Amino acid sequence: MNENIVVGVDIGTTKVCAVVAAEDELDRVNILGVGVAPSDGLNRGVVVNIDRTVNAVRSAIEEAERAAGVEVRSVIVGIAGDHVQSFQSRGVVTIRSGEITQNDVQRLLEDTMHVAMPADREILHVIPQEFIVDGQDGVADPVGMSGVRLEANVHIITGLVSAAKNIYRCIEKSGFEVADIVLEPLASSFSCLHDDEKEVGVALIDIGGGTTDIAVFEDNTIRHTAVIAVAGNKVTDDIRKGLGVMRDQAEQLKRQFGTALVDFADETEQIEIPGIGGRPEKTIGRDTLAQVIQPRLEEILEIAAIEIKRSGYARHLGVGCVLTGGGALIPGTADLAAEVLGMEARIGRPMGLSGGLVEEVSDPKYSTGVGLVLYGMRPEVIGGSTLSEDIDQHRNGERVSGETLVNRIATRMKSWFDEL
Repeated sequence: MNENIVVGVDIGTTKVCAVVAAEDELDRVNILGVGVAPSDGLNRGVVVNIDRTVNAVRSAIEEAERAAGVEVRSVIVGIAGDHVQSFQSRGVVTIRSGEITQNDVQRLLEDTMHVAMPADREILHVIPQEFIVDGQDGVADPVGMSGVRLEANVHIITGLVSAAKNIYRCIEKSGFEVADIVLEPLASSFSCLHDDEKEVGVALIDIGGGTTDIAVFEDNTIRHTAVIAVAGNKVTDDIRKGLGVMRDQAEQLKRQFGTALVDFADETEQIEIPGIGGRPEKTIGRDTLAQVIQPRLEEILEIAAIEIKRSGYARHLGVGCVLTGGGALIPGTADLAAEVLGMEARIGRPMGLSGGLVEEVSDPKYSTGVGLVLYGMRPEVIGGSTLSEDIDQHRNGERVSGETLVNRIATRMKSWFDEL
């Protein structure tokens, strides 16, 4: 396999999406292949049926392989679910030599990880917020500076060990290797947000099928992450129960006729709903469907607003919020978000791509898949090297077990201050 080819796999609650991309000599990213398979082996972002998930992963990657004409061996996979939690931590080390080196930064980041953690949880990412040298704060990169005391504030993202292992097992059983595990809202942010948005302050809200992922950025640094378990599937369930239709029909109605705001729906437009069990068809107004969709989307956005407030950065979001994910495809979602959150809102689509199947992936539902690929090509966006390099050093011809992989995620912290 060409070294510059990267494969991202977004294992979602409703679909598995595989994206194959390559980087040319001018550092342009070309999308070579995309594969999508319906997924029903997950519940709220967590694997609940290994076999179904394996089948979906395999068919999505095979479809992407056929489109790209390459053979895939290792993939970068996303992790989400309401088990993901994040918190701030602080560490301090003393500098004996008087000059701060890369090793000192490494020691400091390892020190910040010494936090009381339940046995069933594992650190996924450690992202430095700022460094403090001898009480002088606001240091972006302390290497080379003189000092005797080095401190850091870091953002630590944790997840359930079992959830990470199950994702790993699904990929391994499909016949591929895991190069890296990345938090999904972090991945989506790489493909949907402009650098200047991250600097001024922005909240990313990724409305998927089973989970809604939130990431808050300011000063080019991720400040808060959260995953909530209310998303697009709840909207579909409301339509199913409210209108008395099958789940597939509810999903089709949502996609074809759904609007997020009742005001946007045409009262005169009628929708035919097939009858169940031999009953006759019935017709409803399009505004009736919007009356079912709007309250649930409002609830999702209100919970997102609570999370943004909890981050403490609600007043710092100069450019408002960016909505992405399949749930953001319902017309009027951005207007509803602007109303509920009281800030500017836009729909985020993958960007930063140069060639290949750009048209095919410029859709909010591919944000995470494209983001995983962009991260794989430039892991320094949150600093450091990808996990695959660590695995290659430790493998020596053997396959790395899920246990080792999850432990390795905790140690994948080399030069993570680069992002600042």
